[in-house]
Order: sequence, then structure tokens, then C-alpha cells
Amino acid sequence: MDLNDEELIRRIVEDGDQRAYAQLVRRYQSQLRFSLRQLCDGDQGLADDMAQEAFIKAYKALPAFRGDARFSTWLYRIAYNLVMSHKRKNTPEVNQELVDRAQAEESVEEARQLGMARDLNSAMEELSEAQRQAVHLCMQRGFSHEEAASIMKLPLGTVKSHVNRARTKLQTLLQAWREEAVSG
Repeated sequence: MDLNDEELIRRIVEDGDQRAYAQLVRRYQSQLRFSLRQLCDGDQGLADDMAQEAFIKAYKALPAFRGDARFSTWLYRIAYNLVMSHKRKNTPEVNQELVDRAQAEESVEEARQLGMARDLNSAMEELSEAQRQAVHLCMQRGFSHEEAASIMKLPLGTVKSHVNRARTKLQTLLQAWREEAVSG
């Protein structure tokens, strides 16, 4: 029987049912790990560590969960805060040798696709951190503006502005790629 989040949370808090929490973890771990890989700039190990820490923090804080937001939104907020805290403490390093080696091994089509992805990643890097996170949550993960505002702990209007400004900036930055794709 597949129980809804509210019933699983009730069983965890009231009955100490760890199997119910395991079901919540199974329900959200893939989505959370995917999102965290995006937030962790593709570092799967770090994303997995952050997901594990988020689930542990969520479990410990579950008795305080008021249900004002969906459980998934609350969980993403915990994970988002963990990643932002980690980013403040550590500056990411790029292993250019690995990037160069990977590029050399790609076929022509793969190289073109990698170039498009690189262009998009480069364009994304031109956005502010808040714009990048708002775009990721709203456009890549499908959260509503309200849910993204809750996760990011920002006013709704600010999140909408971040998304709109990011969209405009990305369109401008990717114009050269679009022109190349049409002519190529």
C-alpha cells in the first residue's frame, strides 16, 4: 500500500515507524540527488553526501514539520541550505586536464552536444547565484515560483524577478549559439 506523505510522516512522528521514513527516502532520493548534482556543479559524490545529510536532518526535524509546505519542498529547502552553506565554506575547483581529456575523446556529434552544454553552462555561470538557483528550481525541477521562494527563503516577487532576468540574460548569451545552430 502506497501511503501519502502526510500519513507516512504521522507514522514516523507518532509511532516511530522507521519503515515509513525509508519509504519517504525511496520516494524522493532520486529527485533530490539529481537536483543536488545540479547545485553541486555535477559533483555526484558531494551531491550524494548532501542528500544523505539532508535526509538525516529532515528525519531529526520531522517532529517540527508543520505541513505549511509539501514535504518535498521542505526537504529541498533543507538540502538547498546545506549546499549553500557548503559552497560558502569551499570554493570549487575545476580539473581542466580531465575536461580537456574528455573533450578529446568525444565524437564530432558528441563534441557538438558537449559544446552546446558548455555554452549553456557558461551562460548559466554568467547569472548570479540566486538567478541560477531560481532557474534550476523553477525551470529544471518544476517547482512553482511560490515553492522556489519557500526553498530559497526569498519573497515571491524576488524569485519571479530572478527567473525573468535570468531568462532574458540566457536568451541574449545563447543568441550566438542559436545563430550557429541554424546556419550549421
